[in-house]
Order: sequence, then structure tokens, then C-alpha cells
Amino acid sequence: MARTKLKARSTPRGKAADAAVAAAAGAPSTSPAAARWSSTESSAPSWPATSWIGHKGAASTDLRSEFPPPPPLVARGQAVGNGAWRSSTDIGTVGDTMTTPTAAMLEAIVTCTLRDDVFEEDDSTSSLERHVAELAGMEAGLFVLSGTMGNQLAMRSLLTQPPYSVLCDHRSHIVQYEAGGLTGAHVKTVVPGNARYLTLEDIEKSVVLSDDVHACPTRVISLENTLNGVIMPLAEARRIAAFARAHGIRLHCDGARLWEAVASGAGALPDFCRLFDTVSLCFSKGLGAPVGSVLVGSAPTLRHARWVRKSIGGGLRQPGLLTAAARVAVDQTFGTSPDGQQGLLRLSHDVAKKVEALWTDRGGTLVHPVETNMCWLDLDAAGCSAQRFEELGREQGLTIAGNRLVTHYQIAQNADDVLPRLQNVFEKVFAEGGSGKTEHEVGVKSMYQTKK
Repeated sequence: MARTKLKARSTPRGKAADAAVAAAAGAPSTSPAAARWSSTESSAPSWPATSWIGHKGAASTDLRSEFPPPPPLVARGQAVGNGAWRSSTDIGTVGDTMTTPTAAMLEAIVTCTLRDDVFEEDDSTSSLERHVAELAGMEAGLFVLSGTMGNQLAMRSLLTQPPYSVLCDHRSHIVQYEAGGLTGAHVKTVVPGNARYLTLEDIEKSVVLSDDVHACPTRVISLENTLNGVIMPLAEARRIAAFARAHGIRLHCDGARLWEAVASGAGALPDFCRLFDTVSLCFSKGLGAPVGSVLVGSAPTLRHARWVRKSIGGGLRQPGLLTAAARVAVDQTFGTSPDGQQGLLRLSHDVAKKVEALWTDRGGTLVHPVETNMCWLDLDAAGCSAQRFEELGREQGLTIAGNRLVTHYQIAQNADDVLPRLQNVFEKVFAEGGSGKTEHEVGVKSMYQTKK
């Protein structure tokens, strides 16, 4: 496969930044740090038709790999179709983390700034942080490598422990999938009474307001929106926020998929974000960027978060390679408007509704309502084991894991191909007429569990 030929070239903005640094040091104003990279050659290999849709962690199929691609930008890696990329012939796993960067994102990478963000010098990164903060109606932003890092930085920045506690939904990523976390605080979980999202009444039953020395008072409430594809309504978030403010409790939102709630029409991004002290927003799930998240909040809080980020090895030297692609993902996939109605996410919600109809029209039921881009099928009620469901998927060229189907926007772009395959899978599920019992309860295993 042809490799990209790279050549260094200076840019006016990079030269200006280098000149300022050099002048301060009394040195000549030339520096390799001002180099950017440009591509002069590209090619696109062909790929077999294999589709992916499913449960673990995030998304599924890059169906664009099944269609004749235009010549995308080529670097170290291999092009899939329509500008999407994979590093090997394995073109996907299951969930919206398997969205792939587009040609536009890769073009942004080769023209990004290559400055040091530890010293807050990188224009690509600071521009992204400002842009998303403004989009969210918040004061400042901080690029981080993952949603987990963003959540943990928020906890460390909002808490002054010990001995304090964090209150969150018992299914939350922050307690289930962050390896114990770094907060140093007691994390107390709450089961939502409506089985969908936490309400103020749930919070009031579990919050600890006492300053008695025997107690562990609640100092942070962490909400997740969306959770299992279900939206916490803006009105409920406002009720909880008002309660928190009245009692001096800080509020964090794990908004890895908050973009989806906004795109559904549940409220504009600032409407949600301004209720919280900090919000973590993910670039690499539904938006399709290769790496990263952003933590938004007040400038003083994020100054502390930047310090904590450095202390745990999160300081980055040339993050423009990542943040340039993330900026494209925000503007193209979510859109440039805070209401998210100009981007591509709405497509995935429409396809999820079609998947729901294919299942329920045949007598199937759902574990959770379809409100964004996730379909949670009740395989137990259909009498189909998860193992058999995955086998039926493979017969149709789909990789399915468990009962969660995630229709990210790259699947939606190829819905005409994937929906007939899913229909065939669903028809076989009900034609086989299972016993009503499955090998194991579906939907409860860790979304990050790997196959043996």
C-alpha cells in the first residue's frame, strides 16, 4: 500500500508563535516546532463486505466500507470507504466508539498546529476548548484523552475531601467502568425509582446533608445523560440542580452522549450544561473523532483540573493531532449550532426508530425506550439467547454483541444495507420460537468485557 509522503512546512501562525518564544529567549526565530505536515499522495484499498452493529462499549459497523470509496487521504493506516479509516482488515466491533475518522478529520490533522499544550501554546487545542465551551454555554474547556479522565478530573476538582461522598445512578459509568476512580471519596449509588433516570425524589432519599462527624456528607451529585440511550429530561435536571444549589452541593454531568440528547430535541446544549459545575463531553463515540473528550466548566475549576490532569500523566505535548480532528467531528457530526439540528446525529435516531419498528412489529419488546440511537432488545422475552442472536447476526454479515444495538451516524448513512440484514435476523429469532429462557440474562455484563 502506498504511504503518504510527508514534508514539513511552516505556517504563519506557527512562525509567529515560534518568533515570540524565540524573542523572549533571545534566540533566532526558527524552530522545528512550527512544522506541519501535508499529504502529497493517496490511495484507497478495497475491502470485504462485513457489517457491525452491537452492544459492547459503543458502536458497531462502519458500513461505508462496503461501498466503492472515493480516494481518501492516506497516511499510516488503511482507508475504509467514504473517508472512514481502519488500521487493519478488522473493520469494527460493537458500539458508537467504532465510528471512524473521516477524510475531513484527517485533512485537519495534517494541517494542525504542533505546539505544546502543557504550556497552553497549541492553537488547535485552545481553539477547540473555546469553541466547545461557547457551544455549551460554559466559561472554559479542557481537552482530555477520555471521558473517564474528564469525569475523574471533575470529581477531583469539585471535591475537597475527605470525608465527603458523591451521589450517582447505580448504573453510571463513573462507578461501574472507571476502575475505582481517583476521587478518594465515597461513591454512593442510587437506583432510580422509574427505572429510567434519577429524579429529585430519588436524590432526596439518598443524599446526606448532615455534617455529623459519623456521616459522609454528599458534596457532589453526578448525573449521566444519556444513560442506556435514555434521556434525563431537562426539567428533571433543573429540579435536581436547584436542590443541589440550595444545599451547597456541586453538580457534574457525564455527558459522553449528551450530544445525542440535544440532537433529539430535548434541549439546547447550553440549557443542559449551565445547570452543572462541570460537564464531560466525548468526541470519540457518536461524533466519530479518533480520540478524546472535553471537560467544560468555570475557569477556576478547570485551572485546578488542568493541574490534576498533569499530575496523572494527562499533559500533552502536540495534541493538535487529536484536537484538529475533534473540531471537525463537533462541527460536522453535531453541528455548529447549540441545538444540534444541523449535524448528522439525527440520522442515527431515525434509523434506531426503524430498528425498533422491525423488532416490535414482529412481537418483540424492549428493555428501554428508544429515545436516541440505542435499541435495547428484550431477548429473554423473545426466547433467544444472546449467543444465538450473535450467530444469526454473523449469518447476515453483522457482528452483534448482546442485546444493545447502536445505530451511530455512519450506520445511518448506509441504512438501506443494514436494515434488511437486521430484518432477516429478527425474522429468524421469532421463526425459531425460543423457549422463553436464555443462557444468561442479557444486558447486564460489562460493556467492556472481552470475548475469551
